[in-house]
Amino acid sequence: MRHDPELKAFASDNYAGVHPEILRAIAEANGGHQISYGEDVYTEALQGIFQAQFGEQAAAYPVFNGTAANVVSLRSMAAPWQSVICADTAHIHTDEGGAPEVVAGLKLFTVPTPDGKLTPELIDRQAWGFGDVHRSQPRVVSISNSTELGTVYTPAEIKEIADHVHGLGLLLHLDGSRLTNAAAALDVPLRALTTDAGVDVLSFGGTKIGLLYGEAVVVLNPGAVSGIDYIRKTYMQLSSKMRFVSAQFEALLSGELWLRNARQANAMAARLAAAVRDLPGVEVPRPVEANAVFARLPRDVIERLQKRFRFYLWNEALNEVRWMCSFDTTEADVDAFAAALAEELG
Repeated sequence: MRHDPELKAFASDNYAGVHPEILRAIAEANGGHQISYGEDVYTEALQGIFQAQFGEQAAAYPVFNGTAANVVSLRSMAAPWQSVICADTAHIHTDEGGAPEVVAGLKLFTVPTPDGKLTPELIDRQAWGFGDVHRSQPRVVSISNSTELGTVYTPAEIKEIADHVHGLGLLLHLDGSRLTNAAAALDVPLRALTTDAGVDVLSFGGTKIGLLYGEAVVVLNPGAVSGIDYIRKTYMQLSSKMRFVSAQFEALLSGELWLRNARQANAMAARLAAAVRDLPGVEVPRPVEANAVFARLPRDVIERLQKRFRFYLWNEALNEVRWMCSFDTTEADVDAFAAALAEELG
């Protein structure tokens, strides 16, 4: 083994391994032959599993990763002369290498937010210029839940946005790489934050919540997309052995594995925030609503602590760091990290 299996980090929930139930699902799907490119029995069954979570109109399109889920979603919703309105902290703007613009050819109109969340008033700052040939035409509003700042939209907040967006003749996309964490935090079904709230298309995350690999584009409003089958193929996201992606999602969604994993990650973030909040020299400036903790602390402490645990410096100017908890983060992991922080502060 090339790594210490006991080593844990607080940099990203992508650092975590694969949940044992997911590994079993992959193994059970192995053996024998299945038709390739999504015509297998697992992908066929997957549609019913997603419909049980999101409603009978839902159609799931498995892809390889989160950037692809977002790019395929947005391109199927908008033409190259059209644009996407998003928060300036949105993952599609800050962390996808320009893929929505480079690959999909879509302009991103960003809006500063205090907490990573858009509102109808903030959307209106960029929702203008309709019919002006000199301006990229707004077509989609994209929100993230939970957000890149760790905050969570409620069903009512999403419904207000959806009603406003649809009233403008636009569509609503939701980046749900951590949708499970948001639903667990609010103790609501997945559809309460998506289908029932008026979301048109969802990028549903699997990797951060226990999958080996794989995300899904979930079309909730069939009239919101065009050519998605062809776009997925053209953008190199049509898996030949799709049964192994679909089998993972079946294990995640057919029971409560997604909820158990999300609750664990969220609970550990709350435990971590409680453990460090009152340490001298530490400030927790943002609410801890899902599985992310943001903190500000002295730069020299950050640098020493990073030699013991992996985590990211979020805002260099503010000495603000981000600590992420995963489905496999334990109380002992959190307590060890908090103790190390106290040592470095002391």
